[in-house]
Parts: sequence; C-alpha cells; structure tokens
Amino acid sequence: MTDLIDLGKYGPEFTENPHPVYAELRALGPVHRVRLPPPGEHVETWLVVGHEEARAALADSRLAKDSRKLGLSFLDEELIGTHLLIADPPQHTRLRSLVTREFTGRRVAALAPRVQRIADDLLDAMLPLGRADLVDSFAYPLPLTVICELLGVPESDRSRFRALSTEVVAPSGLDTEHEAFTRFADYLTELIEDKRCSPPSDDLLGSLIRTTAEDGDRLSMGELRGMAFLLLVAGHETTVNLITSAVRALLTHPDQLAALRADTSLLDGAVEETLRWEGPVENTTFRYAAEPLEIGGTAIPAGEPVLIGLASADRDAGRHAEPDRFDIRRDARGHMAFGHGIHYCLGAPLARLEARIALRTLLERCPDLALDGPPSGWLPGMLIRGVRHLPVRW
Repeated sequence: MTDLIDLGKYGPEFTENPHPVYAELRALGPVHRVRLPPPGEHVETWLVVGHEEARAALADSRLAKDSRKLGLSFLDEELIGTHLLIADPPQHTRLRSLVTREFTGRRVAALAPRVQRIADDLLDAMLPLGRADLVDSFAYPLPLTVICELLGVPESDRSRFRALSTEVVAPSGLDTEHEAFTRFADYLTELIEDKRCSPPSDDLLGSLIRTTAEDGDRLSMGELRGMAFLLLVAGHETTVNLITSAVRALLTHPDQLAALRADTSLLDGAVEETLRWEGPVENTTFRYAAEPLEIGGTAIPAGEPVLIGLASADRDAGRHAEPDRFDIRRDARGHMAFGHGIHYCLGAPLARLEARIALRTLLERCPDLALDGPPSGWLPGMLIRGVRHLPVRW
C-alpha cells in the first residue's frame, strides 16, 4: 500500500515555495499518493512529480479529462459548460478544431501593436508615481485588457470579471468558488446572447458564435460558454503570473538582469527560463484513470484522480542540469509550462507575445527598476503559481 503524503503538513511555506517539497518527493519516487493542502484538504489524488513520467502521463489517453465518464461531476462542467480542459477525443478534437479556425496565429500576431500600446499606456500612468504594486498597475491589467478586447468583453464589465476570475482559479473556499462559478456562468450567458442579438463583430467571441465547420457543425450555447470561460480565465490569469514571476526572478537575480539589459536578444530566453523555473501553472487540472494503469512503476487503480506536477517536472535534474538555478542563457526547450500532447495550451503564442512585450517595455522605460519589499499574497491551491502583490520602485 502506497503511503499517503499530507501536503497540508508543510503549512503556508508550501504555498510560498513548494519546490523543496517537490524535490523531496522526486528523491523518493516519481509518483505519490497525496492529500492536497487547504483549500483542497479533503481531496486525495496521485501526484506525478518526475519529468519523464509527467511527459508520458500528459500524452496518455488512458488518463481521461472528462470526469463524467466515471460518473463524477464538477462545478465548471455543471455551471459553465464543456471546454477543452474537460473533454477527450473525439469531442476534444471537434472543439479544438472549431476554436483554432478563429484563434489563429495570424490573429495573435496582429495583436502585437495593440499589446505594445496597452503596455505603454499603463507605464505612462505608473511611472510618475516612483513606486507601485506591479501586479495591480501593470502585470494584471495588461493581459486582462488584451483578452477582454480579443473576446469582446465590454470595458465596464472588466472589474467584475477580474473578481470572478481570481476566485475561480485560486478559490478561498468551496462556498465562494461555487458562487463565483454561478455568477460567471450567468454573465457569460448574457454576453453571448447580447452578441447574438447585435450586429456581427470581429472579436473572437463573435467569430466563435458564427464559425461553422465544413460539415455545418457549430458550437452550442454550453460549448460557447465553456470556451469563452476557458479563453478568458486561462488567457489572462496565467499571463499575469508569467509577467510577475519574470520580473521577480530578474530582480532577485541581478546578474541575469544585467545580462538581459546588456543583450536584449536574451529576451526570449528570459521568458522561456521563467516558464521553466517558475511557470504560472503549478499542476495540471485533474485527469482520471479510465482503466488501471501504471505510471513510473506505481499502479493507479481505475477511477482514481491524477495531478501532473508541471512545476516539479521542470525542476527535475534528470531533464535540466542545476534545475533550481535561474539562467536565461539556458536551453529551456522541453519545459512543460504549457503542457504536452493534445491539451498543449492553445494560448501559448499569445502568452509569449505579451510577456516579451511587457518585459522589454518595462525594462527599457525603468532602467533602475528594483523591488520595494517582499512579494505577498501567494495564491492558494496548487493550480496557479503566483502572488497578488509585487511592490517595485524606480
């Protein structure tokens, strides 16, 4: 019988810095039975912490994303609707095909001038102050504005959307999480109906409403709501924390910051190393063993939930030498910050674009940027890795 490891015993230190615990687990083996820390302390799951095992698990079709196959049901499925993160082939194949018809590389590349303008406008407002919370002043509003404009969310709704989104990805409790999902579902239904009744728009949500495959297939209301939810939440919460973590990493590694300032061609390397060293998604959402299987020599019974540790896998010394060292010259290819396999993040090109523009613009316009205190408000749970506040000065 595999020993159960209670991650809650590590206390708040685990939320602030889980990497020593993951290293401890990797030293014991690539797969463990764990109890989640608060607010998920009543949940037991298998946790994959080794790089090779995580990569294989991400591509293993025996690990299902659709919990309904096993008779399970969760808030996002009940209230929001079906989306890519909770679908398996052939449904996943169909949904991804319909979305990628509109969420194209060309559409993302065309956003670059607008992303640059948003970054400049935010810094125009921030720089005269001399100090600020980087999250509130820059890292949060930039991707929030981009994704809301991309999907066609009215500006007047964005503060409401931010509050709902934060509670969904880092819930403070089951009651508030349920309320957030309920209100989010109601809001998205209203937004989609408004767009259906309005003249056609060229935003992504309007395009998804109208898109039709060659065989006449279209997204249903539940699927539209689910896809809008996924694109809105995953499309900005992750990028907020990618930008924040990149700045925090550079400011706490002055040699790396100096290297980047001296050679801006290292910018892509800085983004990729941040994704590896402190990526915004700590662990995947749940998968479920559709049949008995073995991962890294550990037997997983049918029906059991499985989490795949992206943050742990990306600090596995078997894949990356000196994995705890932040090095923007490192060849970080092979990191799994965006996943692997059929569920590889659809928004990866947009996240990279925003992070590159945000970092370059911030460093160019703030040559003496420095921390103005410790980061605070580490996000609860084991899904999103990041902080609510990063005080900086210049």
